[in-house]
Amino acid sequence: MACESWRNKLGAYADGELSSAEANAVAAHLRECAACASDALARVQMKRTVAAAGKRYEPSAEFRKKIRRSVTTTRHSGSSWLWWLVVAPAALVLILAISMTLYVSRERSQRQSVYGELADLHVATLASGNPVDVVSTDRHTVKPWFEGKIPFTFNLPELQNTDFTLVGGRVAYMEQTPGAQLIYRIRKHEISVFIFQDRAGETATLPSGPVQAFSFNVESWKKNGLRYFVIGDVGGDDIKTLSKLLRDVA
Repeated sequence: MACESWRNKLGAYADGELSSAEANAVAAHLRECAACASDALARVQMKRTVAAAGKRYEPSAEFRKKIRRSVTTTRHSGSSWLWWLVVAPAALVLILAISMTLYVSRERSQRQSVYGELADLHVATLASGNPVDVVSTDRHTVKPWFEGKIPFTFNLPELQNTDFTLVGGRVAYMEQTPGAQLIYRIRKHEISVFIFQDRAGETATLPSGPVQAFSFNVESWKKNGLRYFVIGDVGGDDIKTLSKLLRDVA
């Protein structure tokens, strides 16, 4: 029963609801306890399955238009034009305010969806018994391993004289799109670097610089048609340093 207190926190950990200190403690325990790591992995996989099912049954734009037409009514009266002159300015302001609110809410929801999926991938990888498919600290071994497995190529930085160590890599999928996931280690903490082909419609609004998302620090940028994500339970300075190494590589 020694793990009971840890298992009580796994749900909140998978959902990114723990504080940074608590998330770090759980992550350290998962690296040492296979049973809790398996439990955490199962929770993340269930979460991703439910999210995918929800997207599958999202109503189409045509269906929304049909419902909107069915509930819209038009009223006519002899004095309606005078009433409209009085109400129109206020109605216009209200419509603009609602539209802006919906736009901001949609953009925030989109960002949270992207960060949430990355956090799930990161947690699932660390909870797995085999977090990487190619195990090597040599970038010249890890990079060629991805050839033929993903539809693009990328470069990795030289880590000599830095605190970072390359652990290895694996193929990851976001929205059924294949990409590279690289694992780096610094002071016993693991950081995931995800590289996917850029999809401007889904990532255009992502902020630059490290941000807090689901108990992790995340940084994202676009380069040469690729979208990079760096995510981990380390401080923002470590995320920025590793991101700079990746940005500056030729």
